[in-house]
Amino acid sequence: MLIRNATLPDKSERDVRVEGETIAAVESALEPHDDERVVEARGKRLFPGMIDVHVHFRQPGYSHKETWASGSRSAAAGGVTTVVDQPNTDPPTIDADAVAEKESLAGESVVDYGINGGVTESWDPDGLLDQPLFALGEVFLADSTGDMGIDADLFEDALVRATERGRAVTVHAEDATLFNQDAKERDDADAWSAFRTTEAEEAAVERACGVASEHDATIHVAHTSTPEGIDIAADAGMTCEVTPHHLFLSRDDLAELGTFGRMNPPLRSEERRAAVYERVADGTVDMIATDHAPHTREEKDAAIWDAPSGVPGVETALPLLLEEARQGNLSYERVRDLTAANPADVFDLPRKGTIEEGADADLVLVDPDDARKIRGEDMHTKIDWTPFEGFTGVFPEWTMVRGEVVYERDPASGDETFADHQGENVRER
Repeated sequence: MLIRNATLPDKSERDVRVEGETIAAVESALEPHDDERVVEARGKRLFPGMIDVHVHFRQPGYSHKETWASGSRSAAAGGVTTVVDQPNTDPPTIDADAVAEKESLAGESVVDYGINGGVTESWDPDGLLDQPLFALGEVFLADSTGDMGIDADLFEDALVRATERGRAVTVHAEDATLFNQDAKERDDADAWSAFRTTEAEEAAVERACGVASEHDATIHVAHTSTPEGIDIAADAGMTCEVTPHHLFLSRDDLAELGTFGRMNPPLRSEERRAAVYERVADGTVDMIATDHAPHTREEKDAAIWDAPSGVPGVETALPLLLEEARQGNLSYERVRDLTAANPADVFDLPRKGTIEEGADADLVLVDPDDARKIRGEDMHTKIDWTPFEGFTGVFPEWTMVRGEVVYERDPASGDETFADHQGENVRER
């Protein structure tokens, strides 16, 4: 393929040639070859595909919520070309057999992927760390979906073992001893936010960063939801991610969202949400990751103490950020860094996250003028709802993974097609 006159995130206009799985050339002007498809992209923007380092595709164990096939199609439709699945499945990904089982299921993915290993009292560190893991984590410092919370001693042991083996460690940082038990007397939608306090996140981030520093190790803090947690991680020299729901939603939205707005960590005050946005915009936050955690409408439609935690987001993250750029709230370069360049750098994916000669041809073409309303019924995940119902997003015209267009939408008719493409484990290449 030859993509002509595309505007890159740095505002330069370039021709981009794709040969096989890689980008063969990026120049101001390239002459087309007889055997290549030519795409005229003047007025449109070309991005490296998003690397979402935090998804829950629910297989094995919960395929009624999501599968590798449905989740990856949703990812592709949202401009995500690499996903990283978390270990809290059934069985949990805590030993070599569980990794092998998940790897076999991931063969249905149309995008590239990584598999994270988990830590429980019964994990097999030697067997697990021998596998082609993307990272160890998320290591849960408090229970979430899957009840994989561990104590401080086990966390320290796991951190040391992983660091010795050269594995990155991703941490879910909440301190359950600082949850507000009085909130359990309430039954309103905001009770979950009152229960899992901001202090619980701040203390856990500080403790995890302290343990990492003691052992000359680094950690990546998942789904930071408070400005305080972000600042603690940054000051300690650690990396962190922010989810779209913590970036765009707050406790003010819970009256409308109800239990569909329950997640871990929970939504925070509007003041804190705005402060998190500032840190995303100014470069303090390293990346956006979705924590895509789907549950069915029937499961979420329950009392606040019974509903499961988690919301979908893999298909809407990049479109929401592109709309922010279209409105002038973020630069397109910042969107690129948050979604592609920084994840590739932090997790050592040298062929991902960039548009340059020799890189994987993981590309997303968008028309900034083609913004549309987000509707749950339009999503490609197995569930039919989104916490961003009615928000505006800029969605891809097509998404390419290693040189193959895996998703394409006709702007005129709205017709969509997916390729029969098989993603690869990025740690087995």
